[in-house]
Amino acid sequence: MSHTVSEYLTIPEPRRAAIERLAAEFVPGRRVALSTHMNADGDGCGSEAALALMLKQRGLDVRIVNPTPWPDLFNFLLDGVTDKTASGSAAFRNIDLLIVLDISDVKRLGVLAESVRRLDVPKMVIDHHIASDDPAGNIVLTDVSACATGELVYDLACVLDYEITPAIARALYAAILTDTGSFRFSNATPRCHAIAADLLAAGVDPEEMYVRVYASSPAGRVRLLADVLSTLGVDENSGLAWLSMANGTLEKYGVRQEDLDGIVEHARSIAGTRMALFFRDLGYGKVKVSFRSTGEIDVNDFAKQFGGGGHAKASGALIAGSLDDVRERVILAAQQYLGRHPMAVV
Repeated sequence: MSHTVSEYLTIPEPRRAAIERLAAEFVPGRRVALSTHMNADGDGCGSEAALALMLKQRGLDVRIVNPTPWPDLFNFLLDGVTDKTASGSAAFRNIDLLIVLDISDVKRLGVLAESVRRLDVPKMVIDHHIASDDPAGNIVLTDVSACATGELVYDLACVLDYEITPAIARALYAAILTDTGSFRFSNATPRCHAIAADLLAAGVDPEEMYVRVYASSPAGRVRLLADVLSTLGVDENSGLAWLSMANGTLEKYGVRQEDLDGIVEHARSIAGTRMALFFRDLGYGKVKVSFRSTGEIDVNDFAKQFGGGGHAKASGALIAGSLDDVRERVILAAQQYLGRHPMAVV
């Protein structure tokens, strides 16, 4: 059955109703803080930048206050946006409204989490992750079927008749482009492509976006990648592959946190891999583990046993222990988990 682009762009009624509830708080003159998770990615940054520019159209005073610095990779999205992250929780002083994007759990706000809990202002959440027991707000626009939080911000613009300027279109495109793995992952739905088409029509140059997001790596990032790839481990029997990174590697190659984005995909790209893992030793008795999967394997379900979560095919966890200890425990648990989900016979 064929569909037109306009049919794909139809906004589900529950989303529309949630957006209208949010809109009641968008009063001109209000001071608004936007925030997203630690080590913000393209979806977090793109959604924040787009929403900041949208709300400024309607006369709101908007600032971004993140728990960790804005990634250099996405500096091009900050034109016309006020970033008060360096001020920490003091930047929440005198705000009238908080909007947290791309987070289902307030703890992912890191050093800002307790300040957010104490805020006595309306607190909103715009997100596409599986709901947690400890959200950052109670006025919500959430939908796990959205390809990215940027999709929900796009819908907000459409329902509230905000102008999608070229700058806003670039920010939304960055959000969707990165969270769908350049439209390669299973969340790249027909609706996602229809939104991307609309953003291209609004002024996005796809080649420029590719260069900015994927072809601006420092040489150190490529050297780091070579280092990490040398740690590759593969268990063909279970369909498991993993990579590891020692503490101090970022400093060794002079790169930043955002330069790690996508590294786990090299493990997932190996033929027969159903689950891919990336272990990063943070150096203070904690290891950050990224989980990726293909097919029917649900790494959100798997990550829960380590206190983590996220999406069915992309999740993470922060686990106490040394790199060797955490890697051994997680690999064993992954092999057992995959063993309970046999590979389909073709």
